[in-house]
Amino acid sequence: MISKKLRIIFVASIPVFIAHGLEEYFTGFYNVDGIFKFVFQPFESMTIPQATFLLFQIMIWLLLIVSALLITNSKWQLRLMIIPGLIYIFEFHHIWKALTSGSYYPGVITAISFPILAFLFWKQLLKEFAAE
Repeated sequence: MISKKLRIIFVASIPVFIAHGLEEYFTGFYNVDGIFKFVFQPFESMTIPQATFLLFQIMIWLLLIVSALLITNSKWQLRLMIIPGLIYIFEFHHIWKALTSGSYYPGVITAISFPILAFLFWKQLLKEFAAE
């Protein structure tokens, strides 16, 4: 079972993720990030309706898989919390890119909060894994 503290940290991060996604969108992150371009390169050869439909299908499949795991048992709930924990760490790449370029990198303003969230989140998550 996930503790109230871990749940609060996760829920508090949702508005940060939304703000971060909006910052990335409005600053053209998708035009400059190599990781984004690599991951979504297969969609470039598709029509917009094809790519939209396929991405929607993939998101539904992932939602169903995660939902199935969440209702399986409380151990899976805790294990699945590793995913946002890894995303918190991955978002550090905005800060790294800004530091190495010496200039603004799309998404860096909101990404500043992710190391703090990552620290609090992983501290609590590891404590809960140890108690399991």
